[in-house]
Amino acid sequence: MEKKISEIKKEWMAANEKELPLFVQTYESDERAGVQTLVAKARKAMDALEKEIARTEEMKRYEKEYEHMGYVCGIDEVGRGPLAGPVVACAVILPKDCKILYLNDSKQLTAKKREELFDSIMEEAVGVGIGCVSHERIDEINILQATYEAMREAISKLPVKPDILLNDAVTIPQVDITQVPIIKGDAKSVSIAAASIVAKVTRDRMMEEYDKLYPEYQFASNKGYGAAVHIAAIKEIGPSPIHRRSFIGNFL
Repeated sequence: MEKKISEIKKEWMAANEKELPLFVQTYESDERAGVQTLVAKARKAMDALEKEIARTEEMKRYEKEYEHMGYVCGIDEVGRGPLAGPVVACAVILPKDCKILYLNDSKQLTAKKREELFDSIMEEAVGVGIGCVSHERIDEINILQATYEAMREAISKLPVKPDILLNDAVTIPQVDITQVPIIKGDAKSVSIAAASIVAKVTRDRMMEEYDKLYPEYQFASNKGYGAAVHIAAIKEIGPSPIHRRSFIGNFL
C-alpha cells in the first residue's frame, strides 16, 4: 500500500543528515508532486552538508600543517569590550580526526547552535581549559593584560600540555610554547573556532546568572556590553558590583 504524503513528510522531518541519501533513494521514483518536493528538499540539504564538510576541511589547514609537532591547541577569548563582568578565555585541543561540523567564529552562530556545539566540543575534545579574569582584576591591570592572564590560565588548565598554540590574532607573553597568531583565526581554524564557542557560551551563562542578581542592567540580553538600556541603567542607578570602573567613567 502506498504511503501517504503526510507520513513521508514525517520521515523527512525526522531524518538526520546521515539518513538523507536513503530517504532520496527510497522516494525519488515516487511521482507525486508532494513527494518530489520533499525529495528536492532532501537533495538540497545533502548539497548543503557536502559544502559544510568542505568548509570544515578547509578550516583544518592550520591543524594539518602543525599536527606533526604534537598537540595543536586553539585559543580565543570573549569579553574584552563589555562594561561589566569578566573576560573569559578558552584553550581547546581537538582530536586529529575531529568530525564536528559547523565550527565557526562564535559571533556567526546562533545561541542555539553555540550551545549544541559547546556540548559536542566538551564531549569530543582531547582537552579544554577555561580561564576567567574578574572585573576587579581588569581594572587593576587593564583589559589587554587581563586577557593574556585569562589565556595563560586556560592553557594551564588543559589536561595535557600543547605543543603549539594557534591564537586568534595575539601573541601571549610569558608562555613557553610555540605560538602562531592568526588574524580572524576563529573563522580560519577549527581549534580557534571551538575555543571561541566554549568561551562565549561560558561567559554568556555567567552573565545570565548575574542578571538574576542585578536585573535592572539586563545582563541576560546585553551580556554586559554597552547597550542603550544598560548605559541608561548605569546613569540612573549607578554601577553594579560587577561593573568595570575603568570602562564606565563617561557614564557616571
